[in-house]
Amino acid sequence: MNVVRTVAELRAALPREGVGFVPTMGYLHAGHLALVERARAENPFVAVSIFVNPLQFGPGEDYHRYPRDLERDQALLREAGVDLLFAPSVEEMYPKGFSTRVQVEGPLTALWEGEVRPGHFQGVATVVARLFLLVGPGRAYFGEKDYQQLLVIRKMVRDLGFPIEVVGVPTVREEDGLALSSRNVYLSPETRKKATVLYRALSAMREVAQGGGSVAEALRAGEAVLAEVPEFKKDYLALVHPETLLPLSDWVKGARGIVAGRFPEVRLIDNLEVHP
Repeated sequence: MNVVRTVAELRAALPREGVGFVPTMGYLHAGHLALVERARAENPFVAVSIFVNPLQFGPGEDYHRYPRDLERDQALLREAGVDLLFAPSVEEMYPKGFSTRVQVEGPLTALWEGEVRPGHFQGVATVVARLFLLVGPGRAYFGEKDYQQLLVIRKMVRDLGFPIEVVGVPTVREEDGLALSSRNVYLSPETRKKATVLYRALSAMREVAQGGGSVAEALRAGEAVLAEVPEFKKDYLALVHPETLLPLSDWVKGARGIVAGRFPEVRLIDNLEVHP
């Protein structure tokens, strides 16, 4: 695996075509490796980036304490058969005087995570657009665990005409349903047991839907599960359209249940397809 740190090295190392790209913030887990595995199966050349992007963290968020272990990540990526790792510094990604931002407007960025974390998706769109221009992949791989992010990136790609297929890969979970996340490392053993409440709430909504219940009934079932764990301070629990993320009053195919909130140690998000 070729490890490069600068834009010049990156451009010299990349082939002209056939690149599958997995952008990450590092501290890799099985969810990231599922993206790499899919990319490896569908492309002759696989590039991964590791960059903790300061633009997508708001004031008081965990940018400085976000988990980092580049040596461990490199070993995992070598074992997974990655061809190239791009691990730039902040100064390399955003040279002195960098002042351009990419803004996807509309409900995709105004609602849910966009409302709770103002500026977050502008930071995401800016770094992903820059990485796409630097790497020039034919396909790029993102986890459905960050479902709203996936839709925002697809919208940006369509609007700006990037010649890139954005591939969503299903969420990877622990045996008890907890969605894998680099931030799970923050959880104490006691909170780790309670963190399954997000998946249990989504599953309760899915069970009501599959039993013929209404959207309102499914939401009540999810709220009842969340209420079992008062340590979890909910930001939102909703049933939304799978493409617009607008709240639903009646079921549509592919409807998504979305949930987010904070435990004392960390904020978590999750989502699940929920419909009859």
